[in-house]
Amino acid sequence: MVAAGLNSLVTNLSSPPIPAVQAWGKSYDGSQGSLIDLSQAVPGYPAHEKMLQWLGEAASSLAYTNYGPIEGENVLREAYAAHVSEVYGAEVSADNIHITSGCNQAFVCASMVVASAGSTILVTDPFYFNHDTTLSMLGIKMRTVECSAPEGFVPTIEAIKVAMTPDVRAVALVTPNNPTGAIYPADRLLAVLNLCRELGIWLILDETYRDFLPDGAGAPHALFSVGEWENNLIQLYSFSKSLCIPGHRLGAITAGSAIVDEIAKIMDNLQICPPRAPQAAVARALPALTEWRDGNRLEIELRAKALHEVMGGLNEWRLESIGAYFAFVRHPFENVSSVTVAEQLAKRAGILAIPGEYFGSKQTSFLRFAFANADAPTIRQLRGRLANFEL
Repeated sequence: MVAAGLNSLVTNLSSPPIPAVQAWGKSYDGSQGSLIDLSQAVPGYPAHEKMLQWLGEAASSLAYTNYGPIEGENVLREAYAAHVSEVYGAEVSADNIHITSGCNQAFVCASMVVASAGSTILVTDPFYFNHDTTLSMLGIKMRTVECSAPEGFVPTIEAIKVAMTPDVRAVALVTPNNPTGAIYPADRLLAVLNLCRELGIWLILDETYRDFLPDGAGAPHALFSVGEWENNLIQLYSFSKSLCIPGHRLGAITAGSAIVDEIAKIMDNLQICPPRAPQAAVARALPALTEWRDGNRLEIELRAKALHEVMGGLNEWRLESIGAYFAFVRHPFENVSSVTVAEQLAKRAGILAIPGEYFGSKQTSFLRFAFANADAPTIRQLRGRLANFEL
């Protein structure tokens, strides 16, 4: 009997990285203190009690037990459109919004709607690993734009132009960036959008972590004020981080109404409709919990400041980039794989971090610290553990 074959576009992928890294921590003996988990980007504090109340009320309501609109609940589409309009100082309507089950699903939809198998999407190097695996599964080729530490891990327009090929259908950027934390300047984003407009391609802009920009940063960019932005821009977002509900899987796409209609065709096959109870709760939370979200943003800034202090003059460990949820840290072990460094950090020092190689083969000198997971006192414990760590 011959075994049935499997899809090589799936079987050729590596196993999910987060569970692999967290498995290393199970071998830690506790000798340095409690395990410090800087692996997965999850809020290091609980959801607001009102958020939990609204989730409970919606989950127990018969009104949300049936199928809902493919594009998302109208009440959330309207609330989020108003929120986007306020954040960016632009006019965005509910027709521009499609709710998804998390931002990863939003990226799947955005990729499928602009690119077909065999075409290409440009991403930065380092890249978010789920973007890489998504494109691989869809048979979409991925080209990379190199981002360097001297440039703050922000791609230059020149580098993007060099990476362009005729089959490129979109440029996909993440800001604040995962894994580096780099915040892309508004003028750089505008230049990328203008380049996409010239070439007749799309800018897919993942802004999952925009709620954690520094205090007083203002609007992240003015792209929604560009005339006919709908013809070249698709923006992605997640409610998971700012509202502390990653397990409820809720994200959003902001795009032209024609793109929203096309994405509905994809979503009807992926999920039929996004989770309904969380949508009802988030629609209430967006206007009601503004001050609470602002307080959390300030808390994340305190954690970033603590990591800055920890890394200052710490042997040859170097903080190359930091922002929002993430820091990209250069380890001091020349010619040693970041996978080896991360595994030994977990098992011997009780620090869980993601190897840089998971974000691109050229990133072997780096580790990603998801510092938002830990409070400032916990982050300060890193100094002694890193200072004494040897391979």
